[in-house]
Amino acid sequence: MKTIYNIFRLLRPRQWIKNIAIFAAITFSGELFEFSIFQNVLIGFVVLCAISSASYIVNDIFDIKNDRLHPFKRFRPLANNDIKTTPALILAVFLIVASLYISTMYVTITFSLIILIYLIIQLLYSSFLKTIAVIDILAIAAGYILRVYAGEFASGFHISVWLLLTTISLSLFLAVGKRKSELTLVSQIKDTNIAGIRKSLSHYSERLLDVYASIFATSSFVFYSLFTFLENPKGFRLGINILLPDFLPAFFYRKWLMITIIPVVYGLMKYIQDIYEKHEGESPEKVLLSDKSLLITVVLWIILVIAIIYFVAS
Repeated sequence: MKTIYNIFRLLRPRQWIKNIAIFAAITFSGELFEFSIFQNVLIGFVVLCAISSASYIVNDIFDIKNDRLHPFKRFRPLANNDIKTTPALILAVFLIVASLYISTMYVTITFSLIILIYLIIQLLYSSFLKTIAVIDILAIAAGYILRVYAGEFASGFHISVWLLLTTISLSLFLAVGKRKSELTLVSQIKDTNIAGIRKSLSHYSERLLDVYASIFATSSFVFYSLFTFLENPKGFRLGINILLPDFLPAFFYRKWLMITIIPVVYGLMKYIQDIYEKHEGESPEKVLLSDKSLLITVVLWIILVIAIIYFVAS
């Protein structure tokens, strides 16, 4: 039982929550409840979980020595010698082969290509990109962005340019937050060799990361606001016209997504608070699951988006 538990920890299932981004394309295109399309994306979600777990295993293999110097990562299964390197590598190879096979046979070839690109970037990140300042942040952000693109290729429906820009900005914000929290945590420990734990961290100052975080938090808000105001992919119209007077301007009928800006702004502010006060940004999914108000906000945003696109404005 202990071995199974350690294997489960090695897969990092908590991080699978990030793969929900694959559903963005079908959600905002109004196709979430089309069974055949949803089935394709659901299979893609499972594949993405498997391939991301494989990349985490490979990353842990590369990082064994550095993780043993880290105050928290030293308890990971490989760093703590709970699982040997060889069986972990075999499991990673199995997950990679199975993921590529399933994605090719049951989703689409283009989806398989995105999965392969994601894997290559993760392997390059694990081997050397993580040691290069700025490039490491871009590589982390690329992983988030490719999750959204995977949803496009699994479903055949495209996201708008404004939503894409939002995704890019938010991905960079989360990546910077991750580095910010890592640097803060490591800096608090006396006589810690920052470069020994992660070489790129030694090239960042907290002030620089503060500027990066401000830039990408702001751009995330701006681009998402523009998306809700400018995009009208399905020609939304309010389904309760009888309750509204005829003299209301036409644009009022198709701007309901702007309501979702409220939880987005609160969510960004709460996440920044967690990064600066609780120093928890090192693991975005951990922040989401541990902060009840932030989790409620994300759930509320999802409910609002679905309600507006599929019910109110249909």
